[in-house]
Amino acid sequence: MESIFHEKQEGSLCAQHCLNNLLQGEYFSPVELSAIAHQLDEEERMRMAEGGVQTEEYRTFLQQPSGNMDDSGFFSIQVISNALGVWGLEIVLFNSREYQQLQIDPIHEKAFICNYKEHWFTVRKLGQQWFNLNSLLTGPELISDTYLALFLAQLQQEGYSIFVIRGNLPDCEADQILRIMRVDQQQRPKLIGEDEAQRLAVPQVTDTALPGDEAPLDEDEEELRKALALSREHMEVEDEEADLRRAIQLSMQAGGADPRSPGAVVAASSSQGSGSAAVKETLSAEELRRRRQAYFDRQTQNALAHASNTAGEEKDSGTKPNQ
Repeated sequence: MESIFHEKQEGSLCAQHCLNNLLQGEYFSPVELSAIAHQLDEEERMRMAEGGVQTEEYRTFLQQPSGNMDDSGFFSIQVISNALGVWGLEIVLFNSREYQQLQIDPIHEKAFICNYKEHWFTVRKLGQQWFNLNSLLTGPELISDTYLALFLAQLQQEGYSIFVIRGNLPDCEADQILRIMRVDQQQRPKLIGEDEAQRLAVPQVTDTALPGDEAPLDEDEEELRKALALSREHMEVEDEEADLRRAIQLSMQAGGADPRSPGAVVAASSSQGSGSAAVKETLSAEELRRRRQAYFDRQTQNALAHASNTAGEEKDSGTKPNQ
């Protein structure tokens, strides 16, 4: 992971971070991207001037702010496209009719850039593995081949625009290393600032506490500790529910059927291993509802069993009266 270039968020320069994480190096600065944006602005001004510099449309255009950049550090898709053009790369809209007709499995691509409102980030293959290089994360996030399609489908559901990168990306150290070895990731990276937020939320032992001593918790602190523990349990269940929702969303898109049609739901289950071939079976809306209900029932039973076991352990660990 150390060899992977991962530029973290600074201000609103996510377009710069997206490009540099894609190209795996400090290839673009705000100054260089601003120069591209100004060039695009000038080309647009010249086209508007062809209709006459005395027209109302031209005067209105001059009064409007640039659509290619702003003072916060935002850059448009046109700026990103032109910046990639310097390296002989082009972008293709992932969900466009032309691209979808090619029926290319996402794992056979090289990289994607994703945009929602004013945030850009890169998903790229390095060696034989995929990584989420979002600048809002504390580090690269490993994405398995079987999960990649689900991940992209979830982004689309959340309103992201996804673009496929076409062309030869420049060579980089991480790609060379990961061609001969694979990495494992035991813990997913967190959002920047998440650790600090959790640290502030959890009561800390004072500096005066001696090694081995435990600071006594008053009633409010004890309730907070229990609430945090319960919250973590709920987050684990919600993560599994989120995976189910991603699978359902992908199933709606897998067969090219209209997801708004109750009878056109297709379930896709990805095979384990290097490929991502799917076995499809047609499900009715009622059958899908029953499967979801069965899933949530199992989660409830597991939670009840866990609570019962915990209560039994606490009872057994109690002190026995003197004989």
